[in-house]
Amino acid sequence: MELNLSKPIVFFDLETTGINITKDRIVEIAILKILPNGNKESKTWLVNPEMEIPKEASDIHGITNERVVTEPTFKELAPQISEMIKGCDLAGFNSSRFDIPLLAEELLRVGYDFDMKNRAAVDVQVIFHKKEQRTLSAAYQFYCNSDLKDAHSAMADTTATYEVLKAQLDKYDDLENNVNFLNTFSQHKKNADFANMIVFDDDDDEVFNFGKHKGKKVTEVLEKEPGYYAWIQNADFPLYTKKILTAIKLRSLNTKV
Repeated sequence: MELNLSKPIVFFDLETTGINITKDRIVEIAILKILPNGNKESKTWLVNPEMEIPKEASDIHGITNERVVTEPTFKELAPQISEMIKGCDLAGFNSSRFDIPLLAEELLRVGYDFDMKNRAAVDVQVIFHKKEQRTLSAAYQFYCNSDLKDAHSAMADTTATYEVLKAQLDKYDDLENNVNFLNTFSQHKKNADFANMIVFDDDDDEVFNFGKHKGKKVTEVLEKEPGYYAWIQNADFPLYTKKILTAIKLRSLNTKV
């Protein structure tokens, strides 16, 4: 089943120096852009992460320091990447917890804005885990009846994820061929930021999900303890979390004017 799209959707996969969203860097990114008319665009870049790639990471994806030393940095690639995903919904395998947050950090770090406000995000892994509880290679075998060759190659994983989602739509009658439905279905829970540090309560208000103010409304904490905002902004929190917190603060100030 082909995807029913009202706007382009980008499937993408990252290979990185590690799994720390705020500290690790991209060494390879593959993008598969699906247009509403069914046309596809794809691009893969090796990236110089400007830091050492640990051996344990290279052992997984096969990308060594020697391979990327002459490749462009993410800052140099950011204009092309930003343009390719502009106005698109996003999809991937474990993308809501890893790929999207890390891509957001990389873009914000080099001065490119990134926001999910007008985007849907489809995490094919969440759909798979809710239905079958497997890994990407097993998902590809289960849904597509084929072995996933070149696993942990960014483009192989990206293409496999796209094929798995289409097969999931064929297999499950209760999955609507609609990106907004898939966005909702593939979410772990409703959170305001990628790091799950700011989530929504039953009243749809943002609340802190960590530390001494866990469970308290963000606006109330910022009003009673203004220094908490400054502490977060100056501490080692994800850039996207800081961006969301600033937006909440500005919104609160505007409602008081």
